[in-house]
Amino acid sequence: MGRWTQYDEDDYRLPEGMKRIGYDSDSGRYYFRDTDGSIWKGAEGVEFGEMTKVNGLPSSLAGGSEAEDTRGTDVEASPRRRNGDYELLTDDQDQPMAHRSTVNVDSFKSLFPFFLIIAVILLLVWRLIVSPGLSTPPKKCPENTSPHWIQPGDSCWELSRTHSWTLDQFKEANPKVECDPLIPGTSICLPPPKVKRSVRRL
Repeated sequence: MGRWTQYDEDDYRLPEGMKRIGYDSDSGRYYFRDTDGSIWKGAEGVEFGEMTKVNGLPSSLAGGSEAEDTRGTDVEASPRRRNGDYELLTDDQDQPMAHRSTVNVDSFKSLFPFFLIIAVILLLVWRLIVSPGLSTPPKKCPENTSPHWIQPGDSCWELSRTHSWTLDQFKEANPKVECDPLIPGTSICLPPPKVKRSVRRL
């Protein structure tokens, strides 16, 4: 695109006495005012071209543009300035610069499954990792007994004999254990091993 020239200005491109007064982005048309005050609209999507006479401005331009056009100013050519050199647009005369936006609940509906998955994962972590450490485990063995891990080759009779128990005492302390066969790696309850006290001679 070439450099700007005076031939690009409205005074050169528009008929005598016509002034551009606004642009409607909804319809894509420019609006113009004649010397007698009549309003004209341009073709859709074209800056200059064939114009059609209309009764009034569309609602998007009617709010601020007509009041300004009565003063003889062109909205696009010379925007008004507020304090701090902020250029006012046609539709923000008395509105604050920052608008408070409302939260749209519909946008979070598509995120609900992801929030649900995260909640389930957090509950599983709590259930499997955190909560078992918080509660004290129930006693598996009755009093005066301690847990013993079964080794390969152990039998109920041999374990009860080495711990000075009868087979009936062994089955009473371990009602759920099946003696034939004992599965290595499982836990049973047996009396604690007797500690041998060494006697010191002086």
